[in-house]
Amino acid sequence: MGMIGLLPAAEHARYLAAREVLQRRIRPASIDYWNREEFPHQMLPGLAALGLGELQVDGSSQLFKGLMYFEVARADVSLSALVGIHNELIVGMIDRLGSPAQRERWLPGLRTFQSLGAFALTEPEHGSDIAGGLATSAELIDGEWVIHGAKRWIGSGTIADFALVWARDKADQQIKGFIVETDRPGYSATKIEHKMGLRIMQNAHIRLDGVRVPADNLLPGAVNFAAANELLRDSRAWVGWQAAGIQFGAFDIARDYALERFQFGRPLAKFQLIQLSLAEILGNASASLALMLQFARMQESGTAQMAQAAMVKATTTRLARESVAQGRALLGGNGVTSDYEMAKLFGDAEILYSYEGTYEINSLIVARAMTGLGAFV
Repeated sequence: MGMIGLLPAAEHARYLAAREVLQRRIRPASIDYWNREEFPHQMLPGLAALGLGELQVDGSSQLFKGLMYFEVARADVSLSALVGIHNELIVGMIDRLGSPAQRERWLPGLRTFQSLGAFALTEPEHGSDIAGGLATSAELIDGEWVIHGAKRWIGSGTIADFALVWARDKADQQIKGFIVETDRPGYSATKIEHKMGLRIMQNAHIRLDGVRVPADNLLPGAVNFAAANELLRDSRAWVGWQAAGIQFGAFDIARDYALERFQFGRPLAKFQLIQLSLAEILGNASASLALMLQFARMQESGTAQMAQAAMVKATTTRLARESVAQGRALLGGNGVTSDYEMAKLFGDAEILYSYEGTYEINSLIVARAMTGLGAFV
């Protein structure tokens, strides 16, 4: 649909170069790591060389940044989760809400993936209701913040150098953001295993048992939860780029398989029902990408709102679920093993459908904006 051609010449060339590396090197190598639920640390220098650690702060356009998320997801969704969370919620939050000392301490290493952060918001008992129900506490005692609580489903929680922990200040009951180095006494992270998707991403259950951090580890721009709303809005929309990317990945796999696989003496691609599925997958993928293009324009103009982010997230992940299911069916029995990749995408699509706000919650956010009536409780 010509959307890539909307990039300026320099970004267009950079995009094509990144796509070549991601498809030629990252995509095939990711399958074994996905099967083993193992994080590929040795891939980080290659991702850094593509500039994927600093998209949030290198002056890239919103469209280019989104298309990079899209292309990483087209190669592997777990790695796109790493790149997206790293930029939108770690680099972005420290750059925008951190102190000069915090930016000087952490941003250089983050830009090259030499340092990793984890965004610790969701809790074992609080997911969709986290804004009102957050139970992790912080108390300022003798110049140090003492943090108690637990976090769950925290990406990179077992491999990060620090976590951005959201905790409720006992003094004023405001939810605030803290940098918590993961080697501090009282911090422990346990890998969540046996996931059906996003198996490369090291999600963790984190315990914070009286963890003490200096007063200066409070993010000065994150003294209430509203401070994070813009970043959380953009992070929600970022999943839409992932959803578009996974659909193009499903199309790539399904098309190649249909051309190479012969049944009844001819390639599958010769059958009408196969051609119908390919056309529908590509249509869903292109519609998702077009929706994300428009949202990027709104981000550039400063008009993007949370309800619009919720709509693009809900819609694109619904279409992704549909597209990947069609791709899995197209591969028949070979669609249920990750050896042919589609099963890997099938599992990953389920995670996209539920994280960064479930499909149902995002749909209710959209409907609330449409009607003026909230239906959460």
